Amino acid sequence: MPTYNKLVRDRIPEIISNTGKSYRTTILSQEEYVQALQAKASEELAEYLASPNDEEGVEELADLLEIIHSLAEAHGATVQQLEEVRQRKAEKRGGFKERIFLVDVEDE
Repeated sequence: MPTYNKLVRDRIPEIISNTGKSYRTTILSQEEYVQALQAKASEELAEYLASPNDEEGVEELADLLEIIHSLAEAHGATVQQLEEVRQRKAEKRGGFKERIFLVDVEDE
């Protein structure tokens, strides 16, 4: 029996059950949940970075977005509040659309 010890999407137990397999799960505390989400974010980011093409890259970005939504909620924010913070930061400091790569800054 493979051991996973990782956070999975909510319907995974149902999907496993539909295959006739047995499984064990546990419900995490809030602190364990945030830690597991952070680990999952790292895992999904690595999968995104290893994506061989745009289609798989977008799939992995969708997974990352799902984790970001869950992390926002775990930190007491709605997705709308998260988007408002993102927009404020973009208005104040800009986004990344212009592809500016800072090489150095002269230190006087």
